[in-house]
Amino acid sequence: MPSRSLLAAFWSGEVVATNLLVFFSLFGALLLGLIVGYERAYHGRAAGMRTYGLVCMASAALTVIAGYSGDWYGGQVAVSAGADPTRVIQGIVTGIGFLGAGVIMKEGFNISGLTTAASIWAASVIGVLVGVGFYLSAMLLALLSAVCMIGVPKLSSRLPSRQAIAIVLRFKEGASPTEERLRDAAIKRGYEIAGGSISISAHHGKLEWHFVAVAFGKNSGAPISELARELSEVEGVEGFNLSHARN
Repeated sequence: MPSRSLLAAFWSGEVVATNLLVFFSLFGALLLGLIVGYERAYHGRAAGMRTYGLVCMASAALTVIAGYSGDWYGGQVAVSAGADPTRVIQGIVTGIGFLGAGVIMKEGFNISGLTTAASIWAASVIGVLVGVGFYLSAMLLALLSAVCMIGVPKLSSRLPSRQAIAIVLRFKEGASPTEERLRDAAIKRGYEIAGGSISISAHHGKLEWHFVAVAFGKNSGAPISELARELSEVEGVEGFNLSHARN
């Protein structure tokens, strides 16, 4: 049974000071990740602020604790003794990476599950921090992760952004749409067709167009319900599918 002195070592002044240094690294990485993620979110990409923030912060946590291996396990166990903990950490991170990939779903241009995958990976890093005895850092990482997932959507909703809509248009047999006409129609409704996003297929003589339309600004694009109403009245369009092209 562990003695009080053994337990107290995990909360000694030196270990707590190390945890605070780790915290500042986590906080800085979170802010930088949010900045990079905002650029992606602004342009309507699937991976946004939460995904980039979580991944950047968790990566910093794993990197920074490697520099303070002397404080692992309360500074009472030599890291070189017995099994190498760094190999265990590598195995955990690799395994969780495969688990996270399993929750990412892609349907056409619509991608979901990226934030869930990133949060699973961040949760594994929290477990690693607890395992090496960095309890304060683990609690701070858990807190920052929760703040990132709960608070960042509210923050991003107040920042300038460009909504992206994945559009599938199915045309009647004999209809011959042109890219120029589609681009002009998108511009009139406050959107531009993302470069390189157009793909065309044909089924039984009927054309099917897939592309992503990105709004010029936060308030410039027509609502998706209005787009659906207008598309239902367009001559030559047999069917369509609209969805937000973000997770």
